[in-house]
Amino acid sequence: MARVYETDDWNQYRMDYGQPHKALEPIENEIAVVDGALRVLCEEGVLPHARYDHAKMLAHRAAVRDLFEIPWTAITPRMQRLLYAVSAIRQPANLIAAGVFCGNTFISSAGAAVGPGACYTATNLIGVEIKPEEAARAERNVRRLDPTGVARVVAADAVDVVRDFNGPLHLLYLDADGDKGRGKGIYLEILQAGHDRLPPGAVVLAHNSVNCAERMKHYLDFVRNPSMMRASVNVIFDSEGLECSVR
Repeated sequence: MARVYETDDWNQYRMDYGQPHKALEPIENEIAVVDGALRVLCEEGVLPHARYDHAKMLAHRAAVRDLFEIPWTAITPRMQRLLYAVSAIRQPANLIAAGVFCGNTFISSAGAAVGPGACYTATNLIGVEIKPEEAARAERNVRRLDPTGVARVVAADAVDVVRDFNGPLHLLYLDADGDKGRGKGIYLEILQAGHDRLPPGAVVLAHNSVNCAERMKHYLDFVRNPSMMRASVNVIFDSEGLECSVR
C-alpha cells in the first residue's frame, strides 16, 4: 500500500485552466502544503531531505510566466512547486518527462537545473511530446528559458525514448496519454520500458493519480509493489494528484 499525503482542501483547490499564472492561495499556504508533502516523501525514503531554495523557485516561476506560451494547464502552483522541489532536492543528472504538451510540466522539473531557478548542473533533460506541433511549441518555450540546450523537447513516442535512452535514468515524469483508449494507462508501458535503468534512489512521478486513478490502476499496482519500487506516496493536494515512487 502506498502512503497518502492528503490535504483537507484538495477537492476545493482547483486550477483555473485558462489562467496558468493565477495565484490560488497565499504563498505561505502554498509553501506549507508542499513542505508537508516533502516531509512525507522524506519519511518514506523518496527524498533524502526537504530543503530547496524558495527564492530560486520563485525566479523560475517568474521566468515561465514571462517567457512561456501556455494555452492552458492543469498544473497548480502547488504542483509546480513540488515538481521543482523534487528535482532541486534529488538533482537528477538524467531526466525524461513523458507527455509535456507546451512544456510547462517539463520545465517545472527541469527548471531546477536550467534558467534562473537553476541550483545544480544536469546532463540530459528530455521532454517528450508525441504531437509534433505541440512538441515544437514546447521546444520554443524551453529555448527561451534555457539557451544551453541541456533541456530540450523531442517529438516522439515516450515508450521509444525511454526504451532507447543510453544510461541511468534518475527521474521519470509521466503525464502522457496513450492511444486506442489507453489514456493514462500508458504510464505502465513507459515505466516498464526503462525500469531496468532506474538506479537505486531514482524517482518516478506520475501525474493524475487522483482524477485518473482507475485508468492508472495497473500502474499504481506496479509502483506500490515493493519488489518493483521501494516506496510510493500518493500526494493529494489538488484534484489531479501525483504518485511519487522511488526505486
